[in-house]
Amino acid sequence: MALHSMRKARGCWTFIRALHQGPEAVPAPQKDATKRIFSGIQPTGIPHLGNYLGAIESWVRLQDEHGSVLYSIVDLHSITVPQDPAFLRQSILDMTAALLACGINPEKCILFQQSQVSEHTQLSWILTCMVRLPRLQHLHQWKAKTATEKHSGTVGLLTYPVLQAADILLYKSTHVPVGEDQVQHMELVQDLAQGFNKKFGEFFPVPKSILTSMKKVKSLRDPSAKMSKSDPDKLATVRITDSPEEIVQKFRKAVTDFNSEVTYDPAQRGGVSNLVAIHAAVTGLPVEEVVRRSAGFDTARYKLVVADAVIEKFAPIKSEIEKLKMDKGYLDKVLQDGLAKAKELAYPVCQEVKKLVGFL
Repeated sequence: MALHSMRKARGCWTFIRALHQGPEAVPAPQKDATKRIFSGIQPTGIPHLGNYLGAIESWVRLQDEHGSVLYSIVDLHSITVPQDPAFLRQSILDMTAALLACGINPEKCILFQQSQVSEHTQLSWILTCMVRLPRLQHLHQWKAKTATEKHSGTVGLLTYPVLQAADILLYKSTHVPVGEDQVQHMELVQDLAQGFNKKFGEFFPVPKSILTSMKKVKSLRDPSAKMSKSDPDKLATVRITDSPEEIVQKFRKAVTDFNSEVTYDPAQRGGVSNLVAIHAAVTGLPVEEVVRRSAGFDTARYKLVVADAVIEKFAPIKSEIEKLKMDKGYLDKVLQDGLAKAKELAYPVCQEVKKLVGFL
């Protein structure tokens, strides 16, 4: 069944670019020009199912709804843990290809590489000097990471939420799409904007969160944890570029429980509920409808149904990624064009900040 879906999807990648623009006969929807959207993603390998459903899918929608949208490949954030230079550079290009294949359109948004815009680090330092150490030490992600790494956590790991704030404020962003685990970091961004405005006069908009509709996708092997690229269990995470055979194997091995019925009850049946949520998200159906259609399936059969839906969703994206990765020149051009547009917005904001704090 899963392989059948793969065959149906072959050749679909040729239509990806056309889908970005929609049918010619349909007028373009009016975009909201009052908001500026910013978000970023680390270039840590090919995106997985959680990245796609939790962030990228909403990014595609937002670029169609708003007139000013920036998406950054935040490579500065990625070096808070050791990186091989050659692998990092390739990962930046791979992420660019993946975002384009998923529907990010450089004609509708600004897609750029964070480290190439030096104003990010300049503003980050100014904001770092405005936040007290205990505030950063109490952020839950820092506490969680240092609990496992003990004394190996770097200063960069501690202060990266300030760089994250600089990423957002540098473009005077008004809204940021975030997942549940980033709400606390957004509170820091808002506090820094308000603190700067109080000290130097009204300058930064206080950005608001746009909570993505898809809850965190859970690990297939541990429904209490979110899906992660760094999970040591290779069966826990489904990547966009996984083969149909790999996807089927991962869903076959997904942890459920001893009840074979398909129901949605995240509190009591985390594993099965995760499968239902994934199935609903990739098909666009309500959870209730997914459960209704799955009546009479046992969980073993249902796992293959979900695998089939994921394969069908990712097949054209996977093909387009492979095509784009062979055209490094095009990927470089996309990033260079995005850099020029991002720099045009960032430079005057950073210059004004320097004047306000007394550097110019």
